[in-house]
Amino acid sequence: MTQRIPVIENIMGANERLAAVNRSRLDAAGVFSINLMASPGAGKTSLIEHTIRGLMGKLRLAVVDGDIATSIDADRAAAAGATAVQINTGGECHLDAVMLQGALAQLDLNQVDLLLVENVGNLVCPAAFQLGTHQSILIASIPEGDDKPYKYPGMYRGVDALVINKIDLLPYIDFDMDYFRRGVEALNPGLITFPLSCRSGEGVEAWLEWLLAQTAV
Repeated sequence: MTQRIPVIENIMGANERLAAVNRSRLDAAGVFSINLMASPGAGKTSLIEHTIRGLMGKLRLAVVDGDIATSIDADRAAAAGATAVQINTGGECHLDAVMLQGALAQLDLNQVDLLLVENVGNLVCPAAFQLGTHQSILIASIPEGDDKPYKYPGMYRGVDALVINKIDLLPYIDFDMDYFRRGVEALNPGLITFPLSCRSGEGVEAWLEWLLAQTAV
């Protein structure tokens, strides 16, 4: 155990240093970037599609999609109108700063205003690895259940904003919103939250307006 701890610390330290390099590169190009995290099926790609279409003509968007395999999500982002780069992690359950560095090298950042990074679907590993993005956003969804802040505190504690997706399912699923919000508030007081539905479009406009405000800062 005493040998394992320094190795982990070295890996994390190296990742943080490279994340700082990524951030500097994004800052130099004037790109605002967000790291989108969620469990599989929460709606990351659907929200990205809505974001691309909703901000078309207002911002120049690029998407980096992280998946264990396939280019399905990157293909969807490209079809929606964004420049897209796929990262296949080959089994890793998260993106890291090295992977994002490789993706940034494939983009003309001078032609990008907003970069959306879709992390691998997971509620554990992504929270531990900085990428160099400006903000981290968690997407929760109603079908996942109202206990997720209590089960995955590390993920909820470290994000800058929370999207609650699939609110159109609230009449049909036993989901206690007050219980869920109490768990979130205990971990991340005052966290800005966007209840929305990618299916119906309800609440999406508030999310888009917030992104526009962030890029204008």
